[in-house]
Amino acid sequence: QVHLVESGGGLVQPGGSLRLSCLASGNLPGIYEMGWYRQTPGNERDLVATIIGDDENYSDFVKGRFTIAGDHDDNTVYLQMDRLKPEDTAVYYCNFRQIIGGSETYWGQGTQVTVSS
Repeated sequence: QVHLVESGGGLVQPGGSLRLSCLASGNLPGIYEMGWYRQTPGNERDLVATIIGDDENYSDFVKGRFTIAGDHDDNTVYLQMDRLKPEDTAVYYCNFRQIIGGSETYWGQGTQVTVSS
């Protein structure tokens, strides 16, 4: 069994910062892309950022403000969010997607981020 546990969400004022963390426990064979997605009520889950090794990928709406970092040895992924905007308010989910050695995908339970004054 693989479990992803996120932490670090909360309430922050516009222009502020938050850092999300995600730890995956269990057996994770092969190579995984690690990432963050977000979802607001009534909408689909959108990609925020992904990382494989040193290769980082960002959606246009967070590029230059958010930074993803990952440790593949420890199965942890982080999302540093700076200059937050009210439109960043969402539930953020971490994701581990197996790209070599299988096709498993795992999701965390989600953590709420609210940007409001």
